[in-house]
Order: sequence, then C-alpha cells, then structure tokens
Amino acid sequence: MRPYTTYQLLLHVERPVQVTVGKLGTYRFARGYYLYTGSAKRNLRARLLRHLSCHKKLRWHIDYLLHAPAVRIVDICLSVEPECMLNQHTSGEISVRHFGSSDCRSGCGSHLKYAGPTPDRVWSDSDRAGRRSRHHDRVRPSPP
Repeated sequence: MRPYTTYQLLLHVERPVQVTVGKLGTYRFARGYYLYTGSAKRNLRARLLRHLSCHKKLRWHIDYLLHAPAVRIVDICLSVEPECMLNQHTSGEISVRHFGSSDCRSGCGSHLKYAGPTPDRVWSDSDRAGRRSRHHDRVRPSPP
C-alpha cells in the first residue's frame, strides 16, 4: 500500500470568529465544523504536528484559522488519495474561495469546506462509503 500523503483536518469553530487569512483578506467563520484537505509529499507527521502546535509562524492559510482562539482540530483522517480528488469527494460549502488551494490546478475552488453546525456527515464520500480500511485511517489529536 502507498504511504499516506494526504490528510483532512476536522475543525470545530466554537463560536463565530473573524480571521484575517494572510493575503486572502478577512473572513467571518460561522460556528460549526469545517474540513480542511491538505498534503505533505515528505514528512506527513511533521506537517500534522505543526498544525497541532500553538506556537508557529503563520505561513499557510490554515495557520491563520487555527490561530484563532475559538478554533480547534477535533479529528484527522489520513489518506492515500490525491489531495484534490479527496477534496472533491468531500461534501460541504466553500466558505472562503482559494483557501489552501492557491496552487490547485484541479478547479477545487477551496480546500476548506463548511460541513455544518453538527459533526455528522463530515468525512468524504469515499470515507463514508466504508473504504477507510483500504485508503484511509483516522487519528485522534491529543489535547494541547
């Protein structure tokens, strides 16, 4: 089996927040759950630990959102599917165009999707279809 190179972060925004997302601008994020799809060609573990860290230089779009006090990672799903394919199989609404997808050439529009006010039905269609055993693995982040 190929090694995991793609991941999805399930984020919980506990209360509405306004966040300046680098050069994208300032956006209001509604209370609820969001899925962010990303990848790391090398050292996926280091990338995930960086996302979980509270002390980091704000570099990527996701860093700005995770830096907000009312936002936390509640679950992580690892995958071997290519980043854009996994993102396109994920249901939800695009809340910020081009978020995490500046280099996307697949027409995703955004790699952050609003999944709704409750955590049900948040993982990708392929994950919900039960293919997780072959293509996906879930990781529970430790509390900070």
